Amino acid sequence: MLKIIAVFLSLFVSFNGFSTQILIPMDDTQSNHLKAYGLAFWSLENNVTLEWLLNYRGGSFLLPHMRAIEEELLVRNVKYEVLADGQVNQIRSQIANPEVNMEIVQLEKAPKIAVYTPPGKQPWDDAVTLVLEYAEIPYDKIYDSAIVMGILPKYDWLHLHHEDFTGQYGKFYSAYRSYPWYKQQVEDAEAEAKMLGFNKVSELKLAVATNLKNFVLGGGFLFTMCSGTDSFDIALAAYDTDICESIFDGDGSDPKCQEKLDFERTFAFENFKLERDPMVYEYSNIDGTELHRQNRVTEATDKFTLFDFSAKWDVVPTMLTQCHTTVIDGFMGQTTDFRKEFIKPNVLILGENKALGTARYVHGEMGQGTWTFYGGHDPEDYEHRVGDPPTDLTLHPNSPGYRLILNNILFPAAKKKKRKT
Repeated sequence: MLKIIAVFLSLFVSFNGFSTQILIPMDDTQSNHLKAYGLAFWSLENNVTLEWLLNYRGGSFLLPHMRAIEEELLVRNVKYEVLADGQVNQIRSQIANPEVNMEIVQLEKAPKIAVYTPPGKQPWDDAVTLVLEYAEIPYDKIYDSAIVMGILPKYDWLHLHHEDFTGQYGKFYSAYRSYPWYKQQVEDAEAEAKMLGFNKVSELKLAVATNLKNFVLGGGFLFTMCSGTDSFDIALAAYDTDICESIFDGDGSDPKCQEKLDFERTFAFENFKLERDPMVYEYSNIDGTELHRQNRVTEATDKFTLFDFSAKWDVVPTMLTQCHTTVIDGFMGQTTDFRKEFIKPNVLILGENKALGTARYVHGEMGQGTWTFYGGHDPEDYEHRVGDPPTDLTLHPNSPGYRLILNNILFPAAKKKKRKT
């Protein structure tokens, strides 16, 4: 508490009429893009309103010139510039020009963040928790019981770790059924389902997915990666049927489960076909991983491109695609990317692999809230495998792929404009 009071005193005592302001550039000159997002979040936590200069030098931040902010920038090794009023006014005039694809968005309040993650999560499991911790952005960990008990309204933004919401344990059975960690995962999930009053893990996961959908409908911001994307939609579509084989839940799947899928309930995908073989490491034909193999895509050639949106008209997608490059290195996952033929027409594609005809990064609205799906496992580890050590982000402070994650963190703090159609 004393530290918080000291920060506030420092902030307000050092207020000096704002004759100068701090610009945090987010172009190629920035020394640490990821920590810069953390600094922006820290400022919001301390009730400092800042501005996000969309498409100006890679999506830079403009803050009041306060001693505490400047000291924090130095500690975090984030590059910044002190600008006089005249310089700031020139930037504002440039951005205001209707012929220039730039916009200013005010960031007002730090969102309350949660990460849906199991208690026994392994270090290799989730890129989002890695970057949150590296950027020093606080978050709570929650899991099934908390969601079933109704905790979600407490939060503004929720990330789903690379979960399997279908109750098939990630379809790891073929390769890892004899491994202690897999057996423990199954044991823990079954115990949790029983404790919460469900007969099967798949029933518990459907209840969780339904609560997550209601979170978005009520105004929440949902972000997920890798298998947390398609398995979530598949679980919603299969709400009235059993898609799990006996090795997962003790009884067979519904022979007509494919015909019983309800695509009206899903967020992003429709008309997909389930992969029903329990020995195949895949949920459905949504995932584009096999296209990468068929087309002999390598780490050197795997790229995806961000769309260029109108900053003044499409403010939300512009925020989500802020980066210092428009071409980003691809990375694999259980769900690497999404075949476009199964993406609903109202879904906005933010990034795509043009050569393969797949979408990597997609976004949509549902009810009062929004959701974003991002394919792949770890933006700085091309084929991150089970058992590999976690990525050391001190080696990747300027990662474009990780920047996309952090755009989503700040998105709920923005005073947004409705996207026009």
